[in-house]
Amino acid sequence: MREKPEPIQVIKTRRDGALLRLVDAIPYIKFMGISFERRGDELTGTMAYSDMLIGNPTLPAIHGGATAAFLETTAIIELAWSELWGKIETEKLSGAEIEELPLPILPKTIDFTTDYLAAGKPRDIYTRARINRSGRRYASVHVEAWQDNRQKIIGQATGHFLMPSKDA
Repeated sequence: MREKPEPIQVIKTRRDGALLRLVDAIPYIKFMGISFERRGDELTGTMAYSDMLIGNPTLPAIHGGATAAFLETTAIIELAWSELWGKIETEKLSGAEIEELPLPILPKTIDFTTDYLAAGKPRDIYTRARINRSGRRYASVHVEAWQDNRQKIIGQATGHFLMPSKDA
């Protein structure tokens, strides 16, 4: 006889709780006004518009450093989330067990190349990352940022990361 599946709301609560715990552990994310939304195993980042993000008040345009920081943060969270996702899905942890689960050690940036394709207007920015390769020691991630239209990318980046040792 087959095991009865978990109710979908229990699964969603477990996944959302794990993501919130991961994001809340990094104060910089809150400072920058960044949040992440989960759909299945896919994350979309949002950096809420704030006057502090403006780099050129004449245009006005979002500072390139803020855009690059958001892209890099998205890549790192995507890598950490993919590791955390594997643990919570294979072990089917409860909410209390997720609270006790040690957070993954974040990968270290080896290099990060950002392409600015358009000026960021004074509004929210969205990002989505794709892991091209993730091994025991190294990962490669591509990230795209947009504002009003997903097809009109304002910035993209490729990052290479040193993955934390599984023994640590």
